[in-house]
Amino acid sequence: MTENLTITNERVDDIPLLLAQVERMQVAPLLDEHFPTHGNWQGLSLGTVASVWLTFILSEANHRLSQVEPWAAQRLRTLAAGVGQPVRALDFSDDRLAAVLDYLSADEPWEGFEQALNAQTLRVYDLQPQRARIDSTTAKGYGIVTPEGLFQLGHSKDHRPDLPQVKINLSVLDPLGLPLTTTVVSGERADDPLYVPEIQRVQASLGRRGVTYVGDCKMAALQTRAAIAASGDYYLCPLSNTQLPAAELAEVLAPVWRGEQKLTRICRPADETRPRPQRIAQGYEYRVELTAQGGGQVVQWTERRLVVRSLKLAATQERAVRQRLAKARQEIATLTVRRQGKKRLTQAADLQAAAEQIVATHRVAGLLTVRVETQTTERPLRCYGARPAGGRVEPTLTVSAWVNAAALATTLRSLGWRVYATNQPARQLSLTQAVLAYRAEYLVEQGFGRLKGKPLALTPLYLDSDERVTGLIRLLTIGLRVLTLLEFGARRQVQDKGSKVAGLYAGNPTRATARPTTELMLRAFEGLTLTLLSAGDWVRVHLTPLTIVQRRILELLDLSPTIYLRLAQHCSEPMLNLSEP
Repeated sequence: MTENLTITNERVDDIPLLLAQVERMQVAPLLDEHFPTHGNWQGLSLGTVASVWLTFILSEANHRLSQVEPWAAQRLRTLAAGVGQPVRALDFSDDRLAAVLDYLSADEPWEGFEQALNAQTLRVYDLQPQRARIDSTTAKGYGIVTPEGLFQLGHSKDHRPDLPQVKINLSVLDPLGLPLTTTVVSGERADDPLYVPEIQRVQASLGRRGVTYVGDCKMAALQTRAAIAASGDYYLCPLSNTQLPAAELAEVLAPVWRGEQKLTRICRPADETRPRPQRIAQGYEYRVELTAQGGGQVVQWTERRLVVRSLKLAATQERAVRQRLAKARQEIATLTVRRQGKKRLTQAADLQAAAEQIVATHRVAGLLTVRVETQTTERPLRCYGARPAGGRVEPTLTVSAWVNAAALATTLRSLGWRVYATNQPARQLSLTQAVLAYRAEYLVEQGFGRLKGKPLALTPLYLDSDERVTGLIRLLTIGLRVLTLLEFGARRQVQDKGSKVAGLYAGNPTRATARPTTELMLRAFEGLTLTLLSAGDWVRVHLTPLTIVQRRILELLDLSPTIYLRLAQHCSEPMLNLSEP
């Protein structure tokens, strides 16, 4: 062999796995169907470009457009095998990716694509929609605030009110947290008006009734509940002080405090972490007849009110009350202690005002009784010069504070209570099932965490175009579907086989879990490398052998090892010319 030998390495990692999952979801053909491109579009189709870009985002936790082209240039053979056609790095230039976002920002094609993708997913994974969750979050950015722009200042859920933001309304499907619909609006918008349009989009996408929609207290507006009831679906949400004022809540709880209302124990069932059921709450329910305007008509329906006391929440609130009482008493006791540089309070009115200010600061008004007393004490005087020894009578102020036991008991018994509302019959959703259903709200929060955290890395947003921000958020929600479905598929297989997965935790290879996360499974493929040895038209290809853990993961995901092995199947054939023209 006279030609120079060239050795090239490509990092494969989790790329074939992600491309196979995106292909199984039919993302590329569905995008191509609903987003037809201009006749001048050349190279890979829009759907294929978006699929590879999603793979980059999920593999690298980076959504920046400028980083994709150099990444693809170092993995051309891996990507070509994954998409089944030659790949050029130029297909992923920042201009091409920006054009993808411009297409995805169109509302009507996106709604059609979401419906088609949902139908495909529900069919492939044999999912029966029974419960959907709706919530919203904000994503901060560094865009310029304009009167009609997407970036606006508003209530920041990222605790950065100084930065403009966009608001994302998301609906997900139980029990896997699969995104169904996504709405992107300007950052100053209130949450309440977003629920009904989002629910209508879910209804159009699922094409069925009898679904339960779970949301927080912002979904509890009477018009929203009426619209859901009028549509033939169900709702489950807590009532805020607006819907159920404190005085009305006290009337609801009065029979409980008088001992007239029996409470039902609410327990979390046993599982692999709890050998026995765990008592988490207690409560009862009553019914009310409601009439309101919803769905363009007057609606009458029966609503169940679930009065529930969370034991953990009550204990936490009780500790907080007792801590505030202890701190208030301690600070009141030090008001009369003399200290260098501390102003002395010599008037009873000033001391009383200072004590009441402490009571107000610690929010213990009515629980703490404060008394200021004036006493006279004789202060001895030493003989000094012509002054004879003797004494002087001076007034002394004392302050004391003690807990009002009766008021404290009344306060403690009112802690931990919350009232939920639902129109679903008890035979379909019992009191215990309703509490457990609402407590699974972390499913949508987990999606927001992935969307804004490392796996998808939405924030901070650096794009300055409203259309491209919308397109990027929509693209990332497809990525969120990929993560969710991979996790759901693996956990369902583990549950069906009654086994666990080991080898996912760094430093502890024997640790096993029955609930593997997508992030851990993808991390297990780090280090897989494709090595190409070439000389002229001769080429040899070597792929890092798959480990037992990697093969086990592919089995759980119902993916064939061929998605990796095919990278080296033509090891003795001339290598395709995949370089730039």
